[in-house]
Amino acid sequence: MKFGKTSALGLIFSLALVATGCGQKTTASNSDLAAAASTPATSEQKLNVEVSFYPMYEFTKNVAGDLADVHTLIPPAMEPHDWEPTPQDIASIEKADVLVYNGAGMESWMDQVKDSLSNSKLVQVEASQGINIREGGEEEHDHDHADKATTTEEHDHADDATAKEGHDHDDAVAAGEEHDHDHGGLDPHVWLSPALAIKEVRNIEAGLAKAAPQHADQFKQNADAYIAKLEALDQDFKAAVKDSKRKDFITQHAAFAYLAAEYGLQQVPIAGLSPEQEPSAAQMASVIDFAKEHKVKTIFFETLVSSKVSETIAKEIGAKTAVLNPIEGLTEDEIKAGKDYIRVMRENLEALKLALNE
Repeated sequence: MKFGKTSALGLIFSLALVATGCGQKTTASNSDLAAAASTPATSEQKLNVEVSFYPMYEFTKNVAGDLADVHTLIPPAMEPHDWEPTPQDIASIEKADVLVYNGAGMESWMDQVKDSLSNSKLVQVEASQGINIREGGEEEHDHDHADKATTTEEHDHADDATAKEGHDHDDAVAAGEEHDHDHGGLDPHVWLSPALAIKEVRNIEAGLAKAAPQHADQFKQNADAYIAKLEALDQDFKAAVKDSKRKDFITQHAAFAYLAAEYGLQQVPIAGLSPEQEPSAAQMASVIDFAKEHKVKTIFFETLVSSKVSETIAKEIGAKTAVLNPIEGLTEDEIKAGKDYIRVMRENLEALKLALNE
């Protein structure tokens, strides 16, 4: 009998309590450990920051600089939809000063993790707070109308505080307990729009400043410097697509709706919001028909999942394949090459420029 995600996470939370309560050295009492975990950072110590996955690490590290130790819960080379926290991960979050996560359903386990925490001083930063979150749905597979792929309903995040100790998200985000990699009907891929990445960076800056107000000026200076790079990236995207021959592109999964909407493009996804979702025969046929009708010559795939479906469609229509990276993580080769968000996004830009002008 297969356990559901709720049961599995419940067991993990129970084990985490054992790990944090019974697994400590006998030289310190439980009350001492709790006090240590909830003590705000002083000017002499670095912030201890836990982040969910790679883009959150990249944004947080650039804002924090050398004023924080930033640890990524999900290993960079792992597809984040496959990951669930271990008791050790939850124990690490419990001891942190700041927890940074994307939100909008990206981390389907997050609500349960937050409910299990006892560190009342933990600053929780939902980086997508204040951003209009798009609804994801089957209509993304209807390619009969040009606007279908990018025009979807939006879900308004609250526009109030961007970093606070507790945040009750919409129930839709927590949905998905029956489908392991569901985003609760929301599209969380906001970081793929440089303009929205800027908003996420500002939210992270606010969270770090709350945890260590004595360093607020330095966090702002760091954020300003990084945002200047994001603004340059944003302008380069605008310039590149302004006069392109075509405005549509076919992707392996529906990760690029925010980028497409920002720059007036049409994303045509083979599958849905989860990169592991298998398209139906009807969906495959629809994409193939669209590609033939619009003379698409490039089918995009991504790095952390199989490219088999993209290759099948490319072979069917006589097109080539290329990488369009959703930056949900980095491969070992990308890590060794010293790549980061800005560099990978510029590679995405070059790949799109080629595909949009064929």
